[in-house]
Amino acid sequence: DFGGTATTFDVINAQGQYVGGAISPGIEISLEALGRRGAQLRKVELQRPRTVIAKNTVEALQSGMLFGVASQVEGIVGRMIVELGESIDDVNVIATGYLAGLVLDECRCFTHHAPWLTLRGLELAFNRNR
Repeated sequence: DFGGTATTFDVINAQGQYVGGAISPGIEISLEALGRRGAQLRKVELQRPRTVIAKNTVEALQSGMLFGVASQVEGIVGRMIVELGESIDDVNVIATGYLAGLVLDECRCFTHHAPWLTLRGLELAFNRNR
């Protein structure tokens, strides 16, 4: 789930059971931290840069964030698949969260894009337990 505060990786097995997961800093909080704590760095608009090799600070921050997160996603998903003893062809990898669309085209591992899936799941759980 690509939220601004955290990026979460959750593994659900074929029986619908939660197996486990991983959590890393989110895209927005990472950019905010660089803007606040990095000397001479400011907060930049979150968008795809023209190139990976940037020619200015704004695009360098965008490049590092977008392509860094994409590489992180592919790396963690790949390691999870190996740990599960599965093949990439046998799993569904769903990009969720309001920032999912930003990295969708940069990651080859996604099989589905459902930006509001997490919130819909919470709504379903809430309605079932009223």
